[in-house]
Amino acid sequence: QVIKCKAAVMWEANKPFSIEEVEVAPPKAHEVRIKIVATGICRTDDHVITGGMVMPFPIILGHEASGIVESVGQGVTSVKPGDKVIPLFAPQCGECSSCLNTKGNLCSKNDIGSAAGFMPDGTTRFTCKGKVIHHFISTSTFTEYTVVHESAVAKIDSAAPLEKVCLIGCGFSTGYGAAVQTAKVEPGSTCAIFGLGGVGLSVVMGCKAAGASRIIAVDINSDKFAKAKELGATDCVNPKDFKKPIHEVLIEMTGNGVDYSFEVIGRIETMTAALACCQHNYGVSVIVGVPPAGQKITFDPMLLFSGRTWKGSVFGGWKSKDSVPKLVADYMKKKFVLEPLITHTLPFTKINEGFDLLRAGK
Repeated sequence: QVIKCKAAVMWEANKPFSIEEVEVAPPKAHEVRIKIVATGICRTDDHVITGGMVMPFPIILGHEASGIVESVGQGVTSVKPGDKVIPLFAPQCGECSSCLNTKGNLCSKNDIGSAAGFMPDGTTRFTCKGKVIHHFISTSTFTEYTVVHESAVAKIDSAAPLEKVCLIGCGFSTGYGAAVQTAKVEPGSTCAIFGLGGVGLSVVMGCKAAGASRIIAVDINSDKFAKAKELGATDCVNPKDFKKPIHEVLIEMTGNGVDYSFEVIGRIETMTAALACCQHNYGVSVIVGVPPAGQKITFDPMLLFSGRTWKGSVFGGWKSKDSVPKLVADYMKKKFVLEPLITHTLPFTKINEGFDLLRAGK
């Protein structure tokens, strides 16, 4: 059966979300229809609105969520109706080269780079006012019901609180994994984190869990420092307080530069600053923020020739279908907290207010 429900549709760039009645088609073979219970707001959704990440409109955004399986298409074996699940913006098909390699996690079935805005078969399950509505990176969670491919959903503990573990669908896992999986931060090391939103704070937690001795949090909004310290930051630095470039400040603070740096904003200036602030010979810098569309980086190759490593991290390096249930289990065992990352809880119809809070740094 087609389900009619509410969704926040983005008809065009730089406009507010419009709460509309949409039709959600039933799942086809190897697809799963999910009733969304909770969804987080992530800067990546906002990048689409502002044009920093190019996607086709009209579109249903949202990619950090939790819900309950409503129905499944033919051939689906990993979930059944009634299961608690988290949709996966980085799918895991289990067959492509990235899925088969122990070091890889960016499944070739992802729709992050190509930005087609469709299900894997090239069609959509959403219509509104007779128009085709695009999907967003395999998930589309700003709707009461969504349809995802079986490779883009993970079954989780039936006791998990959905309004909290939704953050494991993106923000928490992305940041925490960038530290413990991608960078593999070691005990006693020094780290710098540029950007203290939900993902940046999760990097702070990951660095602390890995045993880093010094965790330097960098943001131009000093209001974020108290929470960063609560979660493990040892120092907080506002670049606006200094006349000299921030990478020089961090090198002076540490003597040689940091062992690990993380750019969790999505700006090319901070990406190069994060690279420059890490130790010249064995420092590792990780790009976690989504790079802005169409912008290029120019940097001195001597920064890398001397031995530094520059790497990227999507979804914290986790193989999604395998790792999300384990991360939820770890949360249930109190191995990490999610509560400090939740600043506001709003009804779905107030989604535009939620984005206003995000843009205001609140």
